[in-house]
Amino acid sequence: QVQLVESGGGLVQAGGSLRLSCAASGRIFRINDMAWYRQVPGKQRELVATIARRGSTVYADSVKGRFTISRDNAKYTMYLQMNSLKPEDTGVYYCKADIQEFLGPVRPTWGQGTQVTVSS
Repeated sequence: QVQLVESGGGLVQAGGSLRLSCAASGRIFRINDMAWYRQVPGKQRELVATIARRGSTVYADSVKGRFTISRDNAKYTMYLQMNSLKPEDTGVYYCKADIQEFLGPVRPTWGQGTQVTVSS
């Protein structure tokens, strides 16, 4: 069974940095688009950044210039480098990946989430 596991969340002061990781495991044939989302209580989950298999990226306006998404296809891992963090970046960060298993279709897969808290 394919799964995604996030790590790297925690508590940081405003202006600080964190690096999130998302590792995929299982019978993986190919990982297409990958993305980071975040959610705060009472609000919808919002897209933070996406990265295609070949590396093209898209960012939410709120994180442009501060966050960098990257991936290592050989390691089935995606990263989110977060700099100049603000209290409004607080939330649970989820990774999502469109994963194709051997002899199977492409399925969207979500991680369990990792908490990021930015104190003012």
